[in-house]
Amino acid sequence: MCEWINVALPKGRLGEKVYKMFAAAGFECPEVLDDTRKLIFENEPKKLRYFWVKPSDVAIYVERGAADVGVAGKDILLEYQPEIFELLDLNIGKCRMAVAAKKGFRDNPERTLRVATKFPRIAGEYYSKQGRDIDIIKLNGSIELAPILGLSDVIVDIVETGTTLLENNLEPTETVVPISARLIANRASFQFKYNEIQTLVNGMKQQLEESK
Repeated sequence: MCEWINVALPKGRLGEKVYKMFAAAGFECPEVLDDTRKLIFENEPKKLRYFWVKPSDVAIYVERGAADVGVAGKDILLEYQPEIFELLDLNIGKCRMAVAAKKGFRDNPERTLRVATKFPRIAGEYYSKQGRDIDIIKLNGSIELAPILGLSDVIVDIVETGTTLLENNLEPTETVVPISARLIANRASFQFKYNEIQTLVNGMKQQLEESK
């Protein structure tokens, strides 16, 4: 590798899975998995630099050029629409964006639907395609509370197992979009470090093929 490659990894279990894919593709930096408070890890012989960031911030680091490549959820890419290249669906971190409501809820199309969500763009575009009149209530946490307390009629949120919904007498009613982790690249980096990034993409593609 002739150019340094900067990689933004999402903190948590997903990031650890992703790093193993990077390493298997020949982009290893063993100290990444060390139990340490360090923020930046380097493999100087391979000119690799990794850093852990909050999952929702990965796309910002990549878009702004602090990272050449990174891994972000499709939900983040749809909501914030960063100017990046989406290179590969890694087929991990799979879940879905869904509409959920209290059990037994029936929508009345003659009145405005109140929708609580952390994802106003995704929710807005989804209902816009249906021609549905909605009132979006932007929340940052405990979205499930909104319909329980009468703040909203429905929520639009990420659903993995659905357990939290069921425990709160809610149920998913519609799938908005499937979600998974995506390999993304900075647009300028993809041009100027094309060989290195394409080597990574090819290595990850091979792993995805072998896991089928």
